[in-house]
Amino acid sequence: MQQVAAEAEELSLAERAYRAIRDRLVMLEIRPGAPINEEQLGQSLGVGRTPVREALKRLQYERLITTYPRRGTFATEVNITDLAHISEVRLELEPLAAAQAARRATAADRANLTALRTELEDGGLGRDPAELMRLDLRVHRAVYTATHNPYLEDTLVRHDNLATRIWCLFVDRLSGMAGHVEEHGPLIAAIVAGDADRSAWLARSHVEGFERAVREAI
Repeated sequence: MQQVAAEAEELSLAERAYRAIRDRLVMLEIRPGAPINEEQLGQSLGVGRTPVREALKRLQYERLITTYPRRGTFATEVNITDLAHISEVRLELEPLAAAQAARRATAADRANLTALRTELEDGGLGRDPAELMRLDLRVHRAVYTATHNPYLEDTLVRHDNLATRIWCLFVDRLSGMAGHVEEHGPLIAAIVAGDADRSAWLARSHVEGFERAVREAI
């Protein structure tokens, strides 16, 4: 029993480490190209090296870190040429996710989305860019969860993370950022209302607007 409990604790620590390191990479708090130090990460998160190593394995698969033989592990660079590839995937899957969320969202999902919409309306314009991007991530992830399709959710979380890194890189040049985040208000309303067609249309428009804004900022 003790071994099972220890393994469960290790898994929970690995998950906590994964989420914390992932979001530092996504928000560019760990800068592109920066070396990844397992010991320092473990100390900052209050976990041992094993959970950190497990987290890094997942993050390498998700293209957020890369390992070079005899050189070490580094945060991946943000390459603007990846935008077209990422958008190609998101233009197909974001509308699908929004439509499925409208069809499948549980009462708990709708309550969570409604709370996020209230948060958007209560202070979106007054937030600093980092807070806005974190709120954007939370909204996207809540929509993906509401699809109740773990494969679709996993794919979209990974691509949204990569898109957010591009956004963070150009945030100082982007105008109308708060408006872009607040576009989620009508999308959430459509999902909560169960309007799959409108949800899909709004999601596609949102992705198109994101790509257009980034290209204009380059």
